[in-house]
Amino acid sequence: MKKIKSINLPLKINNCWILLLIFLSSCDLFQFKSSSEEEDDPVVASVDQQMLRKSDLKLVNTSGLSSLDSSNIIERYIQSWIRKQLMIKEASKAKLIDESEINRKLLDYKYALMVYEFEKDYLEKNLDTQIPEQEIEAYYELNRDNFTLKEIIARVNFLKLERNNPQNRNLERLLRLAEGEQESAIQKIALEQATNYFLENAVWVKIDDIVINTPLAGNSNMVGLLRNNKLITVEDERYKYYFRILEYKLEDQTPPLEFVRDEITKILLNKKRIQLVEELQKEIYNRALENNAFKIYE
Repeated sequence: MKKIKSINLPLKINNCWILLLIFLSSCDLFQFKSSSEEEDDPVVASVDQQMLRKSDLKLVNTSGLSSLDSSNIIERYIQSWIRKQLMIKEASKAKLIDESEINRKLLDYKYALMVYEFEKDYLEKNLDTQIPEQEIEAYYELNRDNFTLKEIIARVNFLKLERNNPQNRNLERLLRLAEGEQESAIQKIALEQATNYFLENAVWVKIDDIVINTPLAGNSNMVGLLRNNKLITVEDERYKYYFRILEYKLEDQTPPLEFVRDEITKILLNKKRIQLVEELQKEIYNRALENNAFKIYE
């Protein structure tokens, strides 16, 4: 099953907008209730004319909790609601608040959100998310110096067998052969005997991710081990661990294309997003210009 790729718009939402959205999401919506409805839905807290009713507490998830824990969570929710209403009350009385400025910002945010949704819909319908291989390779060649490794990576075979497994000696012999020789025999041992293994020859991985939970984790001489050994074997009281080093790259070296392919794809895809939105904006502007849809007054 293919994962659906999310489309990130090249639109910056400033911090004020985010804060405003949080503020607006905290505001309560109230409905007028009849007398019978009020009896069935009593008020549990109020601040001036703002009321928190019993039905509002249904929003609080207390499933799976004891009655004591549920009561504590509901009490905290009520206290939080009261504090929020008191802050809103004080904020509305503060002289430093300019309502006309708030209304202007609300309009700005409304229009920005409308544009955001419009661009998002346009990109979903028109953005080609496929990046040709030649573009990826060309970008890599032009920007090799920008892809400096911050950790050691390697193409490596890893197998973990119990120390008393009779296949240990045979496996070690097979792993000392050149890459590509007796691969099926190694895979057979991995499938039938290993408690853990990694045999993806073409995949570059961070060496720290491979040695985790083995005696090599945290080894301070990893560079020396890689330089002097094609096959590294270590063991603990129960298991024996095999690391066949097919190829490696050290910190500050340039990673192979395969290791940064996904990163380059994301970069190029984002460039396509930006370009497509700019083309859309230009098209709309030119169409409006032709139709005399706007005027500039001197």
